[in-house]
Amino acid sequence: MFANGQSIISLMEQLAPKHYAVENDKIGLQLGTLSKEIPKALVALDVTDEVVDEAIRLGANLIIAHHAIIYRPLAKLDTSTPAGKLYEKLIKHDIAVYISHTNLDVADGGINDWLADQAGIEEQGRKSLEDIHTDKLYKLVVFVPESHVEDVLQSIWRTGAGEIGNYSCCSFTSKGTGTFLPGEGTNPFIGSQGRLERADEVRIETIVPYSVHRKTVSAMLKAHPYEEVAYDLYPVDLKGRSFGLGRYGKLTQPATLNELALRLKTAFDVPMLRVVGPPDRVIHKAAVLGGAGARYVNRAMFAGVDVLITGDIDYHTAHDALAAGMTIIDAGHNIEKVMKQKVADWLNNELAKNKWKTEVIASRLNTEPFVFI
Repeated sequence: MFANGQSIISLMEQLAPKHYAVENDKIGLQLGTLSKEIPKALVALDVTDEVVDEAIRLGANLIIAHHAIIYRPLAKLDTSTPAGKLYEKLIKHDIAVYISHTNLDVADGGINDWLADQAGIEEQGRKSLEDIHTDKLYKLVVFVPESHVEDVLQSIWRTGAGEIGNYSCCSFTSKGTGTFLPGEGTNPFIGSQGRLERADEVRIETIVPYSVHRKTVSAMLKAHPYEEVAYDLYPVDLKGRSFGLGRYGKLTQPATLNELALRLKTAFDVPMLRVVGPPDRVIHKAAVLGGAGARYVNRAMFAGVDVLITGDIDYHTAHDALAAGMTIIDAGHNIEKVMKQKVADWLNNELAKNKWKTEVIASRLNTEPFVFI
């Protein structure tokens, strides 16, 4: 059985929650409908005319892309323009387009982490260049019969609840007596209809990040034996984890700027890159940011990194960086193509867990607009 579009996007939003996106970013469903079965989906960096043709050839009726196809409100839909022709082709072939942009950049295990992996930045101790989102924290309190305490706790923890800093599985339990009177039509786990029951119960308290609170409550209810579960979920005035753009940290293998550039040329699979700074400078600490990174040069300097690896650096920013003693590797915007296979693999794995037969395919097309001569 094939997954429907909403189910696939629900999975996608587990990887890259929409609330991680930068304000006013053009993400989500941009064209078509998700209310249909999806036999095949295509993951692409950009939605070009050639990418749409690829989707048609493959029989894909959903494209998950990184870069938006609609940037501003449409005053009209003129199908004689390049953009209008693209929208017309997508609509005629019933292909929906869903965009995951800065939310996929920010997410743990998203584009910036994948680029950091390719760049050789150590995973331990990695930090974001700019915090975009800080998770709100909630306190979950639930009352459980003693026989099911461990089942409920394990179910809660598996969703990511109970994490405080570098500690996981954090909770507090206290014993007490619960009372309830099962009414007509009930099927109580303990007691019987019409009789006041007193039961030995355990009060469980734990911290739940907003990003997983729905999943945590769902898992808790599934593990709990009662028909009607007594629980509270309320906000607390504490900050949770922060999520942000870019990554920086120590290189697993220090190298000169020239050596690192050559290494990245292979890792990112690019025909060329631009380098700002002395080629013999030794690089110990690096920052990477997918997309245009000109406004992050100062942030990289303040973070104490030796080089900023990014794309779309303009001439004057390069001069300013050089004067400030900051080195840059401009590997181009297209290095974000790493998302194609990574997203496809992640979704295929999650779909298989649910026994859905939908196939997610990484686009084979190179959408780099520049030709290098």
